Amino acid sequence: MATKQSKKATQNEVLENPEVLAERIGRGEAFLKKNSKILGGVIAVAIVLIGGILFFQINTQNQNEKAQAEMFQAVYFFEQDSVEFAINGDGINKGFLSIVEDYPRTDAANLAHFYLGSIYLSQKKFQEAITHLENFSSDDYLVQSKAYALIGDANLELGNFDQAISNYTKAARTNENKYTSPKYLAKLAVAQEEAGKIADAIATYTEIEEKYYESFEYAAARKHKARLEGLAAK
Repeated sequence: MATKQSKKATQNEVLENPEVLAERIGRGEAFLKKNSKILGGVIAVAIVLIGGILFFQINTQNQNEKAQAEMFQAVYFFEQDSVEFAINGDGINKGFLSIVEDYPRTDAANLAHFYLGSIYLSQKKFQEAITHLENFSSDDYLVQSKAYALIGDANLELGNFDQAISNYTKAARTNENKYTSPKYLAKLAVAQEEAGKIADAIATYTEIEEKYYESFEYAAARKHKARLEGLAAK
């Protein structure tokens, strides 16, 4: 309490006494004169930094809009199963690879990575698929979980069972729901069995059986669980 009163008295003295106020102002002016170069440098750096951030944001937005417009034909090729044109373009329109290379850090390039990963997976180019899918990210949990599952598929084909298990787990646990989670859990159980982790596979099938009894995967989960329990008992 005494400290507050002391501070208040000091403030009142500054406001009411012209000499004290002048002295305070003088100190401020002296500090500014002494450190004017330093302060000027700090302000200049701040201006350059802010300007750089704004330029980057505006430039990225402009690049993204241009990339999305140029990617339209590649998406059309993809939907028509003209995958080579979708990847490399047709000589007039850009393909997904050009979008990724020419417009990095844009939303369009991010989406192009997903398309490329899907295409390469269908072509059995599994390492290329993994590379592009790992460069993709989405706030949409359905799309992101699909990307994790595709990475799991590619790793399973390559015999990278631990990576497959990791990605199938992420796919199943990304916003768990009754539509996609049982499907990805079924893939997880397959990967676990391939890796020789029979107890883990049984536990995964049990989860489908107990939590997703209305799913399409339910009957198969019960069947494979019984088969694995029989193997484990031998």
